[in-house]
Amino acid sequence: MTNDFYHKTVFLHEAVDMLAVKPDGVYVDATLGGSGHSSYLLSRLSSQGRLYAFDQDQKAINQAKVRLHPYIETGQVRLIKDNFKNLSFRLSQYGQTAVDGVLYDLGVSSPQLDESKRGFSYKQDAPLDMRMNQEQELSAYDVVNHYAYNNLVRLFFRYGEDKFAKQVARKIESARQIKPIATTGELAELIKAAKPAKALKKKGHPAKQIFQAIRIEVNDELRAAETSLKQALDLLKPDGRIAVITFHSLEDRIVKQLFREAAAVNVPKGLPVIPESLQPKFELVNRKPVLPSEQELEMNHRAHSAKLRVIRKISEKNYD
Repeated sequence: MTNDFYHKTVFLHEAVDMLAVKPDGVYVDATLGGSGHSSYLLSRLSSQGRLYAFDQDQKAINQAKVRLHPYIETGQVRLIKDNFKNLSFRLSQYGQTAVDGVLYDLGVSSPQLDESKRGFSYKQDAPLDMRMNQEQELSAYDVVNHYAYNNLVRLFFRYGEDKFAKQVARKIESARQIKPIATTGELAELIKAAKPAKALKKKGHPAKQIFQAIRIEVNDELRAAETSLKQALDLLKPDGRIAVITFHSLEDRIVKQLFREAAAVNVPKGLPVIPESLQPKFELVNRKPVLPSEQELEMNHRAHSAKLRVIRKISEKNYD
């Protein structure tokens, strides 16, 4: 593993094990990151098995080329530099129209948080950036300095669930009229200044929710996740599974709703028997999310908010 992309993988074994990996199956790691899940999943595959790993961060791709080199040499894994919202299209380019499993580890990765110049962290002063894909144009600087007051309020409420969204947006609007807000440190101080003393005494950094909201906006995270998950459901073979790790309520809400809708069946009143055409095509592997163990929480503080949900496509033979 390269030293500049170290990532503690959350639910390393649980997420892969709950995919019920078939040795000769076709799998997708939609969020390659530090290659932890990909590496473990590949160890469960035979030489006939295949893995397609997505990431829009070139550093993640570069790291994976080193860590997964033996599997790349044998052709068992293909690294795809792209947003996972293009899942179906990119897989079709390799002739894959159906897969046995897809794994998602949503949110920002540890290396992205820890590399100060990426501008994800409110704890380190750095240029406002927050782009997972360094080639895209929109950055946190653009959001903070160019979004209208109403748009800032909207995204702080929607993506940050911060009840002081209006006050923070007003403080940003006033400050940028004097000079552009250029760094994470400047933004964090403005957020603190916008909140009442009582709120600053609460547990957690006062800038956390606002930074989350800006990051989600910059990377279009929630819309991309929903788009990709819908494609993944369509791509699954019978008995195939999707495992999703989330780290905040907005992500988890999307996954929970999509999975419940996929596993539900709306039966008209009065039908004595549910016809095959109305049988659900999916089932929830776990109705309640898997939470981190005490051991994992002790080893990795970033696991504290993690949740794991898994869904399975029902085998057609079970419709009879």
